[in-house]
Amino acid sequence: MTEIIHHIGVQPKSKRIESIQHLAETYGRTATTAGLYVSIYAWFGGMKFTAYEAQGLVDLVSNNPLVSWMYSILSVRGFSSFLGILEISIGALIAARLVNPVYSLVGGVLSSGLFVTTISFMITTPGVVVPELGFPAISVAPGQFLLKDVGLLALSLWIAMDSLIAIRFTRT
Repeated sequence: MTEIIHHIGVQPKSKRIESIQHLAETYGRTATTAGLYVSIYAWFGGMKFTAYEAQGLVDLVSNNPLVSWMYSILSVRGFSSFLGILEISIGALIAARLVNPVYSLVGGVLSSGLFVTTISFMITTPGVVVPELGFPAISVAPGQFLLKDVGLLALSLWIAMDSLIAIRFTRT
Protein backbone atom coordinates (compact mmCIF):
# COMPACT_ATOMS: atom_id res chain seq x y z
CA MET A 1 0.00 0.00 0.00
CA THR A 2 2.81 2.41 0.85
CA GLU A 3 4.41 1.73 -2.52
CA ILE A 4 1.15 2.57 -4.30
CA ILE A 5 0.78 5.87 -2.40
CA HIS A 6 4.42 6.72 -3.03
CA HIS A 7 4.06 5.92 -6.74
CA ILE A 8 0.93 8.08 -7.02
CA GLY A 9 2.76 11.06 -5.48
CA VAL A 10 5.60 10.85 -7.99
CA GLN A 11 4.29 11.41 -11.46
CA PRO A 12 6.62 10.84 -14.37
CA LYS A 13 7.50 13.97 -16.30
CA SER A 14 6.04 14.29 -19.71
CA LYS A 15 8.28 14.95 -22.68
CA ARG A 16 6.66 18.35 -23.05
CA ILE A 17 7.51 19.37 -19.46
CA GLU A 18 11.06 18.11 -19.86
CA SER A 19 11.38 20.10 -23.07
CA ILE A 20 10.11 23.29 -21.39
CA GLN A 21 12.48 22.78 -18.46
CA HIS A 22 15.37 22.28 -20.84
CA LEU A 23 14.52 25.51 -22.69
CA ALA A 24 14.20 27.41 -19.39
CA GLU A 25 17.54 26.10 -18.11
CA THR A 26 19.31 26.74 -21.40
CA TYR A 27 17.85 30.10 -22.46
CA GLY A 28 15.76 31.40 -19.55
CA ARG A 29 18.27 33.75 -17.97
CA THR A 30 19.46 35.07 -21.31
CA ALA A 31 15.94 35.57 -22.60
CA THR A 32 14.74 37.39 -19.49
CA THR A 33 17.82 39.63 -19.42
CA ALA A 34 17.41 40.41 -23.11
CA GLY A 35 13.68 41.02 -22.63
CA LEU A 36 14.32 43.36 -19.73
CA TYR A 37 16.81 45.44 -21.66
CA VAL A 38 14.87 45.44 -24.90
CA SER A 39 11.82 46.71 -23.03
CA ILE A 40 13.85 49.39 -21.21
CA TYR A 41 15.66 50.51 -24.32
CA ALA A 42 12.61 50.24 -26.55
CA TRP A 43 10.74 52.54 -24.17
CA PHE A 44 13.59 54.99 -23.52
CA GLY A 45 14.82 54.87 -27.10
CA GLY A 46 11.35 55.23 -28.55
CA MET A 47 10.66 58.29 -26.41
CA LYS A 48 13.74 60.00 -27.85
CA PHE A 49 11.87 60.44 -31.14
CA THR A 50 9.28 62.73 -29.51
CA ALA A 51 9.53 66.51 -29.22
CA TYR A 52 8.63 66.23 -25.53
CA GLU A 53 11.65 64.05 -24.73
CA ALA A 54 13.99 66.06 -26.97
CA GLN A 55 13.10 69.27 -25.10
CA GLY A 56 13.45 67.48 -21.76
CA LEU A 57 17.08 66.68 -22.57
CA VAL A 58 18.14 70.25 -23.37
CA ASP A 59 19.09 71.33 -19.81
CA LEU A 60 20.88 68.05 -19.16
CA VAL A 61 22.84 68.00 -22.43
CA SER A 62 23.62 71.70 -22.79
CA ASN A 63 25.27 71.84 -19.33
CA ASN A 64 27.48 68.80 -19.87
CA PRO A 65 30.88 69.26 -21.55
CA LEU A 66 30.94 65.60 -22.63
CA VAL A 67 27.94 65.98 -24.94
CA SER A 68 26.96 69.67 -25.20
CA TRP A 69 29.06 70.03 -28.36
CA MET A 70 26.61 67.69 -30.11
CA TYR A 71 24.11 70.57 -30.32
CA SER A 72 26.56 72.39 -32.62
CA ILE A 73 26.37 69.42 -35.02
CA LEU A 74 22.77 68.25 -34.59
CA SER A 75 19.54 70.03 -33.75
CA VAL A 76 17.79 69.30 -30.47
CA ARG A 77 15.48 66.83 -32.22
CA GLY A 78 18.36 65.43 -34.29
CA PHE A 79 20.46 64.70 -31.21
CA SER A 80 17.50 63.16 -29.42
CA SER A 81 16.78 60.95 -32.44
CA PHE A 82 20.45 59.94 -32.57
CA LEU A 83 20.17 58.87 -28.92
CA GLY A 84 17.00 56.96 -29.75
CA ILE A 85 18.75 55.02 -32.50
CA LEU A 86 21.71 54.37 -30.19
CA GLU A 87 19.50 53.14 -27.33
CA ILE A 88 17.39 50.86 -29.52
CA SER A 89 20.58 49.47 -31.09
CA ILE A 90 22.06 48.75 -27.64
CA GLY A 91 18.87 46.94 -26.64
CA ALA A 92 19.05 44.87 -29.83
CA LEU A 93 22.70 43.99 -29.17
CA ILE A 94 21.86 42.81 -25.67
CA ALA A 95 18.94 40.77 -27.01
CA ALA A 96 21.27 39.26 -29.63
CA ARG A 97 22.89 37.31 -26.82
CA LEU A 98 20.45 34.62 -27.87
CA VAL A 99 22.58 34.35 -31.02
CA ASN A 100 26.03 35.01 -29.55
CA PRO A 101 27.17 36.45 -26.18
CA VAL A 102 29.72 38.64 -27.98
CA TYR A 103 26.84 40.87 -29.08
CA SER A 104 25.55 41.32 -25.54
CA LEU A 105 29.09 42.02 -24.33
CA VAL A 106 29.31 44.89 -26.82
CA GLY A 107 25.80 46.03 -25.84
CA GLY A 108 26.64 45.90 -22.12
CA VAL A 109 29.83 47.94 -22.63
CA LEU A 110 28.02 50.53 -24.78
CA SER A 111 25.18 50.68 -22.28
CA SER A 112 27.66 51.20 -19.43
CA GLY A 113 29.25 54.08 -21.32
CA LEU A 114 25.86 55.63 -21.96
CA PHE A 115 24.91 55.46 -18.27
CA VAL A 116 28.29 56.78 -17.09
CA THR A 117 27.60 59.76 -19.34
CA THR A 118 24.08 60.30 -18.01
CA ILE A 119 25.27 59.94 -14.41
CA SER A 120 27.78 62.72 -15.12
CA PHE A 121 24.73 64.96 -15.69
CA MET A 122 24.20 64.80 -11.92
CA ILE A 123 27.42 66.80 -11.51
CA THR A 124 26.96 69.27 -14.37
CA THR A 125 23.22 70.00 -14.32
CA PRO A 126 22.06 72.87 -12.12
CA GLY A 127 19.33 71.98 -9.65
CA VAL A 128 20.31 68.35 -9.02
CA VAL A 129 21.80 68.95 -5.58
CA VAL A 130 19.67 70.45 -2.80
CA PRO A 131 22.39 72.14 -0.72
CA GLU A 132 20.10 73.29 2.10
CA LEU A 133 19.22 69.65 2.84
CA GLY A 134 22.81 68.39 2.72
CA PHE A 135 24.22 65.22 1.23
CA PRO A 136 22.72 62.95 -0.13
CA ALA A 137 19.65 65.08 -0.87
CA ILE A 138 18.92 65.57 -4.55
CA SER A 139 15.99 67.13 -6.31
CA VAL A 140 13.12 65.08 -7.63
CA ALA A 141 13.70 66.42 -11.13
CA PRO A 142 16.31 66.21 -12.49
CA GLY A 143 18.14 64.52 -9.57
CA GLN A 144 15.99 61.48 -8.87
CA PHE A 145 15.24 61.17 -12.57
CA LEU A 146 18.99 60.65 -13.14
CA LEU A 147 19.44 58.45 -10.07
CA LYS A 148 17.79 55.50 -11.85
CA ASP A 149 20.80 55.44 -14.15
CA VAL A 150 23.03 54.28 -11.27
CA GLY A 151 21.04 51.05 -11.09
CA LEU A 152 20.95 50.75 -14.86
CA LEU A 153 24.75 51.20 -14.96
CA ALA A 154 25.11 48.34 -12.47
CA LEU A 155 22.82 46.19 -14.61
CA SER A 156 24.79 47.11 -17.75
CA LEU A 157 28.06 46.10 -16.09
CA TRP A 158 26.47 42.83 -14.96
CA ILE A 159 25.33 42.11 -18.51
CA ALA A 160 28.82 42.81 -19.87
CA MET A 161 30.51 40.59 -17.25
CA ASP A 162 27.94 37.82 -17.59
CA SER A 163 28.42 37.89 -21.35
CA LEU A 164 32.19 37.74 -20.96
CA ILE A 165 31.85 34.71 -18.69
CA ALA A 166 29.54 33.06 -21.24
CA ILE A 167 32.09 33.70 -23.99
CA ARG A 168 34.88 32.16 -21.92
CA PHE A 169 32.66 29.22 -20.95
CA THR A 170 31.77 28.42 -24.55
CA ARG A 171 35.44 28.52 -25.59
CA THR A 172 36.62 26.03 -22.96
